[in-house]
Amino acid sequence: MHNHDHHHTAAVHSHTHEHDHSVIHENKTRIVVILTSVTMVIEITFGYWTNSMALLADGYHMSSHVLALGLSWLAYFLARKYSDTEKFSFRREKLLALSGFTSAIILQVIAVVMAVESFQRLIDPLPIKFTEAIFVAAIGLVVNALSAAFLHHDHAHTDHNIRSAYLHVLADGLTSVTAIIALTAGMYYNLYSLDAISGLISSIVITRWAIQLIKGSGKTLIEFSHKHN
Repeated sequence: MHNHDHHHTAAVHSHTHEHDHSVIHENKTRIVVILTSVTMVIEITFGYWTNSMALLADGYHMSSHVLALGLSWLAYFLARKYSDTEKFSFRREKLLALSGFTSAIILQVIAVVMAVESFQRLIDPLPIKFTEAIFVAAIGLVVNALSAAFLHHDHAHTDHNIRSAYLHVLADGLTSVTAIIALTAGMYYNLYSLDAISGLISSIVITRWAIQLIKGSGKTLIEFSHKHN
């Protein structure tokens, strides 16, 4: 009898332990979503103001990840809120797949607009406020570094959601670095084309990313699986 009780307590303990972790993940993801959202708005606003495609691209690339991170956070939130309710019944992964699919299509539109605009800037460059743009891109990089460090803790308990969030933040950092390099080189050598090329490269990156998301979420939506004969 005593043994049975012991097992029961262990089971309850491990369940609470997992629950605690998912709450920790949920809170971490939420903080990163807020941080990146604010930075994204700043980068996009300054991107237009400084005429820098690299900065704009960095901001839009970040927006793609804010969507993804927002979805991760929503996944935690819904899992916790509705896992024990009697009132509603829906497939959580379907809801997430649907929002993922939608945001991927929005991203694709953004990528196309960015590619067109970058191409126009290549042909007909606009004066860029280099110093301000570099400063804002550097802020973006710092935020990404902080977010990555924040999400990288406690590796043993990292789940799929946190891992994808971490990868998004890393990819963002990379775009910030590209933007800073393009802008700095552009400022020293007075080359406006580097900024436009940076915007073009980013739109290709975002396209690749959107296509992956459309494939992944689409498969979940139609419950796609391989048949084994």
